[in-house]
Amino acid sequence: QVQLVESGGGLVQPGGSLRLSCAASGFTFSNYAIKWYRQVPGKERELVAFISSTGGYTNYADSMKGRFTASRDNGKNTAHLQMKNLKPDDTAMYYCNAIAPSGYEYWGQGTQVTVSS
Repeated sequence: QVQLVESGGGLVQPGGSLRLSCAASGFTFSNYAIKWYRQVPGKERELVAFISSTGGYTNYADSMKGRFTASRDNGKNTAHLQMKNLKPDDTAMYYCNAIAPSGYEYWGQGTQVTVSS
């Protein structure tokens, strides 16, 4: 059974940090790139970060550069999104998306991040 499970979200004060995790099972994780998205109700889903299948390449949305870091451990079938200097505008549901070169993809259920004092 294929599963992609995000965790690590929560409530954090502005300027704080969180580390999101995306745990995969049921498919060959190392064959899939990982994209992190976020979405606020009523708004379009936004691409946050990308990490290649090997972890050798990463890319970020402009507003996340320098604050967010994507990583992965293919031996543990897990990807992470380290977020620092969080702002209220970062409040959203965060999703991980595993995508194969063929375009086949899996989605997690999301984890809520709330940045508020």
